[in-house]
Amino acid sequence: MWPGLEALPWRWAGGAALALGLALLVRGRRRRRAPRREVLFFPSPVTCTAALLGEPRPAPCPCPLPHGDSPLARLLRRLLSARRSLELCLFAFSSPQLGRAVQLLHRRGVRVRLVTDADYMALSGSQVGRLRQAGIQVRHDQESGYMHHKFAIVDKKMLITGSLNWTTQAIQNNRENVLIVEDAEYVEPFLAEFERIWEEYNPANYTFFPNKKEQK
Repeated sequence: MWPGLEALPWRWAGGAALALGLALLVRGRRRRRAPRREVLFFPSPVTCTAALLGEPRPAPCPCPLPHGDSPLARLLRRLLSARRSLELCLFAFSSPQLGRAVQLLHRRGVRVRLVTDADYMALSGSQVGRLRQAGIQVRHDQESGYMHHKFAIVDKKMLITGSLNWTTQAIQNNRENVLIVEDAEYVEPFLAEFERIWEEYNPANYTFFPNKKEQK
């Protein structure tokens, strides 16, 4: 029984306890955020992302870019919400803004792992080399096909997936979609797929002369 209730007449104490219990239940329900479900469509208008990425700028920001919301800004906010882990499984990764976001998470102590395609990681403008230099774990395929997945998992509870390649071309010019969902029914299979590929692409399993990939 809560302190002080024992001094009340039993009817009053019972009513007070019931009211207090209901109040705590309502408060708990208010605090419990509904699982996130969000859909983003691209192309995204070009907007300033300096504030999101923690880049020092005078206030107000003097850059000529618009400072409103955009699909890219919303995607960055979801990524930057990571506190413990970020798994990335990406065919192509050349967006400077998304690359800076991933490096920022790494500097904050978030465990970041990236699986990518061997051919596309070597293209000019790829962010993969920069991420490796920053100390982020990267593994890639050695198969005749492409590692064509495009998904991320934030803190093992939020799935980000869709048609979008993480490239400036796709973000600014292509018709693309991204689904963001917090639902274990969907997150767990993607996490299992990531872990399966992560182990399959262990460098200990690499061959020195892999088979050349066939063109699409």
